[in-house]
Amino acid sequence: MITIKRTNSEDIAFQDLVRELDIELKVIDGKEHVFYNQFNKTDNIKYVLVVYENNIPVGCGAIKEYAGESMEVKRMFVKPNKRGKGIASDLLKELEIWSSELGYSKCILETGKRQPDAVRLYEKNNYKQIPNYDPYKNVENSVCFEKEL
Repeated sequence: MITIKRTNSEDIAFQDLVRELDIELKVIDGKEHVFYNQFNKTDNIKYVLVVYENNIPVGCGAIKEYAGESMEVKRMFVKPNKRGKGIASDLLKELEIWSSELGYSKCILETGKRQPDAVRLYEKNNYKQIPNYDPYKNVENSVCFEKEL
């Protein structure tokens, strides 16, 4: 059974999942990991989701205020052995619902060109590619998306 818990960045399950995500991204990003990592701090994130399957944490995601009417989707991760089951889409939809409840009308996000599964996830969930926003404006590997809620 899948359940999704609303929490914050102090949640231990979230912190453990983010450590796994960072290990994966360090390999994918290579020498660029130091650049990206500076924007992935999890201190004081108020809006975090942790996905559980049979009471075991298997995925996470977060939103944080970006600017104006936009929330930025951050720290999306599903354990590799749990991918392909729709968990990431469920997680993303719940983040969008939460953003709307908080009064935001748009979600934005950045992912990497070397993460084709992530790009497909966002396209499948009706995110549209936009010009890279700060701090990713001139970053070759970055792809930015937005979705009107």
